Amino acid sequence: MNSVAGGGTLVTFPALIALGVPSITANATSTVALWPGSMSSLWGYRGELKGARQWAIAFAVPSLLGGILGALLLLRTPEQRFAAIVPWLILGATALFMAQKPLMRLILAVGPAGPRRAITTESGSLSAPAPAYLAYQFLVGIYGGYFGAGAGILMLASLGLMGLTNIHQMNGLKNWGGGVMNFVAVVIFAVSGIVDWPVAGAMAVGATFGGIGGSLMAQRVGQEWVRRAIVAIGLGSGLAMLFGLI
Repeated sequence: MNSVAGGGTLVTFPALIALGVPSITANATSTVALWPGSMSSLWGYRGELKGARQWAIAFAVPSLLGGILGALLLLRTPEQRFAAIVPWLILGATALFMAQKPLMRLILAVGPAGPRRAITTESGSLSAPAPAYLAYQFLVGIYGGYFGAGAGILMLASLGLMGLTNIHQMNGLKNWGGGVMNFVAVVIFAVSGIVDWPVAGAMAVGATFGGIGGSLMAQRVGQEWVRRAIVAIGLGSGLAMLFGLI
């Protein structure tokens, strides 16, 4: 799902909750399990980052700091309080997922005409991003370290607003930023002892092979049907948790 259309956390997290895993443990376990799959996606886009080295380097700092702060905030959130806000996080992330395609069409249609367009140098590389975007990336990093579902959509939207139009380059930068913020979250969660390692290990194997297989079949599978399935699962699980059904 992540390779074809994204939104994998909207499936893995509710599944762990439905299996009886406590919400904070489920969140940390899902983050750890899906990280290897994110890295395989990043490897697939490595060629697109050649002209965006300054952006990739600049992204690393706010993504790293935001991911640390978000993960630490999660650890300081009482289990009961986190369980109470989880349905809203899932429903909000599902809404972001639903809005992704029309939002990107709008941004790519008007973004290059905006006042803060990304600048390409004579060598074809992107110049350094504006400080305002780095501040925004820090906020996305906090959200990504805390919960994560929908963080990629937030990054793609802001990249479009900054004037980038190459969707492959945008996906490469998004995967890089997400990989950095999730890496520090994975380390913090691992050290804190809240990860269910047998579950995370099994899921990580599936995520890795799924990421590889998904990248090979992404062009053959109808993305619209996959997106509809993710939206149905996200809305269904969010409402079920909101009304105490799971």
